[in-house]
Amino acid sequence: MLEELTSKLESTFKRLRGYGKLTEKNIEDSLKEIRRALLEADVNYKVAKDFVEKIKQKAVGEEVLRSVTPGQMVVKIVNDELVRLLGGTTATIRQAGIPPTIIMLAGLQGSGKTTFAAKLARYLQKKNRKPMLVAADVYRPAAIQQLKILGQSINVPVYEEGASDPVKIAFNSISAARKQMCDTVILDTAGRLHIDEQMMEELVRIKNRVRPHEILFVADGMTGQDAVNTAKQFAERLNFDGVVLTKMDGDARGGAALSIKAITGKPIKFIGVGEKLDDIEQFHPDRMASRILGMGDVVTLVEKAQEVVDKKKAEKLEKKLRKAEFDLDDFLDQLQQIKKMGSLESILRMIPGVGSQLKNVQVDDRQLIRVEAIINSMTKAERRNPKILNGSRRKRIALGSGTRVQDVNQLLRQFDQMKKMMKQMNKKSFRGFGGMPLGIG
Repeated sequence: MLEELTSKLESTFKRLRGYGKLTEKNIEDSLKEIRRALLEADVNYKVAKDFVEKIKQKAVGEEVLRSVTPGQMVVKIVNDELVRLLGGTTATIRQAGIPPTIIMLAGLQGSGKTTFAAKLARYLQKKNRKPMLVAADVYRPAAIQQLKILGQSINVPVYEEGASDPVKIAFNSISAARKQMCDTVILDTAGRLHIDEQMMEELVRIKNRVRPHEILFVADGMTGQDAVNTAKQFAERLNFDGVVLTKMDGDARGGAALSIKAITGKPIKFIGVGEKLDDIEQFHPDRMASRILGMGDVVTLVEKAQEVVDKKKAEKLEKKLRKAEFDLDDFLDQLQQIKKMGSLESILRMIPGVGSQLKNVQVDDRQLIRVEAIINSMTKAERRNPKILNGSRRKRIALGSGTRVQDVNQLLRQFDQMKKMMKQMNKKSFRGFGGMPLGIG
C-alpha cells in the first residue's frame, strides 16, 4: 500500500536529516521532491500544490530553522499536514436511534461494492451487531447469487426478491430486518461501467424512499484521480456521508486516498486491504499518515492481534513460558493466530522501521503453510518433546508433509532458538505484549 510514495518521502527525509543546518534553499529543494512524489502518486495537482505550500509556510519559520533537530521538525510538520489532508479525525458510521440502521452503498461497477458489503457485515458482526445484506443490484449477472454466497459464508441473512424493482426491494428489506431482529441493513445497489443519468436517478429514488442513515461511496483505490472525479459527481447528486477505498493492498499509488477528502469534503471511513472478508480496516488519518511516512502502525497491529487472541489460551501460554514448557503445539497455535491477522507482508509493514526494508523482498505466506504441515505430521509425543526426533523420524515427517528433511531441520532449529530466547526473557514479565502472538512480538 503506497510503497512508492513512502520510499520517495523517506529518501527526501533522509537527506533533510543529514543537513547540519536547514536553510530556506534546502527546504525548498526538498519540498519540490515531495511535490513530485505526490504528483507521481496521482495526487490531484491543486491538492499537492496546497499541501506543499502549507508545509513551506511552517517549515521556513524561525523555530524550525534554529531547532536542534530541524530535519525531525520538518518530518513532524509533514506528518501533521498529512493527517489534516486525510481528514484529521476518524469518521465513524452513524447509528439509528431506533434499529435498523440503514447503510446504502453506491459506486461504479467493478469498484467492489458487493464484496465490501459482506466485509462490512463481517466487521459489524465483530462489534456484536446483527446485519442483513440486501441484494438491490438486479442488473449485473450473478450479483444476487454472489451476495447470497458471501452472506452464507459469514452466516448473515440476505434479503432478495430476484429481478424486481430495486426501490421496492430496498424498502421491503427494512420490514424483513425487523422481523429477523437485525439491527443493520446494508443495501448493495447497482453500479454501471460509467456514470449515467438512469443509474443516478435510481439511486436518488432509493435514497428518498428508505432515507438511509449512512450512504457510503465505494471506489477502487487503484484508479487514482478517476475515483476522485467520480466521487465528486456522486457527491453532487447523492450527498453521501463517507468514502470506502477498496483494493488498497494492490499497487495503489495513493492519489485517491490523499485527494478525495480535499476534493469532495467527505471523509474516508473504510479501506479494503485484501481479498478475505476480514480484510477491512476502519480508516484512521493519523495511522495512515504514519504508514505513508514509513513509521509503521503499531496501534492497528495490536488491535488485529487482540481480535484473534484467545485470552484463556494466552494466560495458559504465559504460565507455560514461565515454566519453560513451550512446545511445538504452542508454536503451531501461535502461527495459526498470526495467519488470522492477515498476510505476513501486511503485518510486517505495520512494524516501525520494517516496511522500508521490504522493498523488492518477496514475503512468502506459503512458508507458514509448510510449517503447519510439518508440525501436523508429527505425533503428539514428538510435538511435546522434539529431542526424540532422530533421522528416521525426520524423514517420515518430511514425507508426510510433502517437504524436505532440510525443511524439518530448519524448523527445529528455529524452534530451538525461540525456546532459548524465551528462557532469556523468563526473568522478565510476559505481560505488556497487548495480546501479541509470539511470532510477532
